[in-house]
Order: sequence, then structure tokens, then C-alpha cells
Amino acid sequence: MAFTKGKVYLGLFLFLLLILGGGALYLWAALNWSYSKGERAGYIQKFSEKGWVIKTWEGELAMVPLPGALPEKFPFSTRSNTVAQSINSSLGKRVVIRYEQHKGLPSGLFGETEYFVTEVRIN
Repeated sequence: MAFTKGKVYLGLFLFLLLILGGGALYLWAALNWSYSKGERAGYIQKFSEKGWVIKTWEGELAMVPLPGALPEKFPFSTRSNTVAQSINSSLGKRVVIRYEQHKGLPSGLFGETEYFVTEVRIN
């Protein structure tokens, strides 16, 4: 059984298509299914838009358990401009953020953290 160049190229093409399709399916699943969901309360300490190709909003929530205690920092990301506007309008106020944790995403491409804020409300 002799292999021709056409069969080799077809095999390489199908292999590459399988790899790219599998990678796209993995990214879709990682972006759409969350590992965990929750809420945190505190004050937005910093918030800025970052990224070379895919722009995301990155921030830190300072959670203060008692007055005078050192705050615990909770880093987060968001891809939504609507959520980013809500966060910007609530700077300096105590807020509750609702987030989803997405494990397995390439860091730096879809956000610097694995915690993505989906909702903000002033507390």
C-alpha cells in the first residue's frame, strides 16, 4: 500500500483540523461553564482596562472584616463593559460583586484572573 502526497496532506489537514476544533471546543466550554459562583463585599481598590488584543477590565476588591483590620484583596476581571460602567460609578462605595470562577482559561488572554464579575450592586 503506497502513500501518495495527497493522502499525507489530507491526513495532516484532518489532524490539524481536529487539534484546532478540540482547542476551540475547550475554550468555549471553559468560558461558558463556571467552576464556582459566589459573592464578595468590600470596596473597589483599583480598576483599569488592560490587554493587547482582547481588552478586559481588571480590578481589586478590598474586603475589610473589621474597622482597622488589614484588608484582604480579591483580584477580579470582567469582560462586560456594562459591568465595568457599574463598577466605575460605584468607586468609593461599599459594593457586593457577584462572580463566576472559570478554571483552565489561558491567563492574560481572557483576563488576568480566573474570577469574572457578572454583577455589581451598592451595599
